[in-house]
Amino acid sequence: MMRTIDLRGIDLATADLRTLVPRPVVNIEVASQAAGELIAAVRERGSDALLDQSERFDGIRPQSLRVPADAIAAAVDGLDPKVRAALDEAIARVRKGSAAQVPAPQTTTLADGATVSQRWQPVDRAGLYVPGGKAPLASSVIMSAVPAQVAGVRSLPLASPAQKEFGGLPHPTILAAAGLLGVDEVWAMGGAGAIGALAYGVPDAGLEPVQIITGPGNIYVAAAKRLVRGVVGIDAEAGTTEILIIADETASPTLVAADLLSQAEHDEAAASVLVTDSPELADATAEALEKLVAATANSQRAATALAGPQSAIMLVDGEAAAAAISNAYGPEHLELHTADPRATLANITDAGAIFLGNYSPVSLGDYMAGSNHVLPTGGAARFSSALGAYSFLRPQQIIEYDRPALASVRDRIIDFAGAEALPAHGEAVAVRFDG
Repeated sequence: MMRTIDLRGIDLATADLRTLVPRPVVNIEVASQAAGELIAAVRERGSDALLDQSERFDGIRPQSLRVPADAIAAAVDGLDPKVRAALDEAIARVRKGSAAQVPAPQTTTLADGATVSQRWQPVDRAGLYVPGGKAPLASSVIMSAVPAQVAGVRSLPLASPAQKEFGGLPHPTILAAAGLLGVDEVWAMGGAGAIGALAYGVPDAGLEPVQIITGPGNIYVAAAKRLVRGVVGIDAEAGTTEILIIADETASPTLVAADLLSQAEHDEAAASVLVTDSPELADATAEALEKLVAATANSQRAATALAGPQSAIMLVDGEAAAAAISNAYGPEHLELHTADPRATLANITDAGAIFLGNYSPVSLGDYMAGSNHVLPTGGAARFSSALGAYSFLRPQQIIEYDRPALASVRDRIIDFAGAEALPAHGEAVAVRFDG
């Protein structure tokens, strides 16, 4: 089912590791072109374009782009009590985890009467994107809205695709999660067009533009976020999910297989990668996967993902090589199934979220860990991070010098300004002491 890539005997210290790791075969340029056309249509034709796109991609034309308040309330009332309890617990845990991410303001005194203070200021309005295709990711409502609320964001419009099955409304569990969080501005729109609508606004629908857009999505959503970056901020290009597992001979093949499958069921393009120095574990995991895939509800989808070019079992010469491969990959989710996971962790530098040992599966992080599951994909973990309260905060420096403090550096500023051929800079200081 999964192909095997044998890297034993290769000098991974000198090889271009990024060319060795499995990746999906995607054409981001084609996706960007399509996303750009959809965004342009929204900018030109507003709500009519969004309704046309919903009809084209979701199979239904919503009666209203803005979800009525009574529909959100009805979704909350209709929640299965067990599901509501799970949502409430997840909200509480993510809120607690997010609270630890808010930095305290600090003031640095450079000299008497000379201070530089740093405060963390939330954006005023953040757009939350929640996918609703193959899986209604109500958990992503929590993962985006809670850290924004903890950060102090005032306004949280949420966009999720219209569902034919539910009369053009987003999935009711998504609406219910929004209702439980007090998010009352919900829009039935999806894909690249929704990203454009959040970035530029839709005046005829009453949708005001946002300052930052967060949330996962498919390649077209990721491409759209790339296109609007600069007009607004984005969290990361969070595309189709991926998991990489480093495992040695002590790992359980059944647990490793179950965790690879848990991500493969998301989407046919989902990536599941096992890196191990144990051929025996590799064979046993492949055998366990065959049985688990045959018995799971999303068998066909998972089988396609596991057989795709983005998934593989990679054989390496040792734990150091496994860590090097993982760092080159920069996985969204990294699991460590080794004899000493914390020792393995010491060699890991690039990953979105890291799960240690047998009792910390990715699905824990998807719902109840208290961590955030909106994570960078496609190798972006090499330079970006999980969504958090900090994603909605901007550090601002506040400079305050009194007259003696400025006088103490007056000549330094004038000399520096002269060296840069910017004499007015120095004159702006000197004038404060003239006369």
